[in-house]
Amino acid sequence: MDDLRKTGFQDRGKINMHERHEVHYWTRHLGVSLEQLQKVVAKVGNSAAAVRKELGHAQGDRGA
Repeated sequence: MDDLRKTGFQDRGKINMHERHEVHYWTRHLGVSLEQLQKVVAKVGNSAAAVRKELGHAQGDRGA
């Protein structure tokens, strides 16, 4: 089980849909709704690069 006091990411290359803080980060970072993120992850998997590609984002875009 994850330590909820640690809100950093274990692997920024993956989107963990089971961690609320990660889902919040990725929806804001990618500018998508929860539903959109869920659909894309279901389609292409949890690779952040694959999700960015599917959404049309630049793969190197790490944002703030």
